[in-house]
Amino acid sequence: MLSRDQIYEKLTGYLEDMFEVPAEKVSMNARLFEDLDLDSIDAVDLVVKLQELTGRKFKPEEFKSVRTVGDVLDRVHALVEA
Repeated sequence: MLSRDQIYEKLTGYLEDMFEVPAEKVSMNARLFEDLDLDSIDAVDLVVKLQELTGRKFKPEEFKSVRTVGDVLDRVHALVEA
């Protein structure tokens, strides 16, 4: 099972590698759309990568309220723990 720190490490790696987000912009409070310039297609791609990482399927509605990197981390960690 993945720890919260491991999920955060992977998540920041995905943001940097897949979406070319500078490492210094990634923080728990960074807003996905406003601060990191992700769009809805990027968000779907990110969810797909997180599903691969965790081996679990996520329902799109589970990510509707996600706005920040911290929100993504909280949601994925909760789903992994469930």
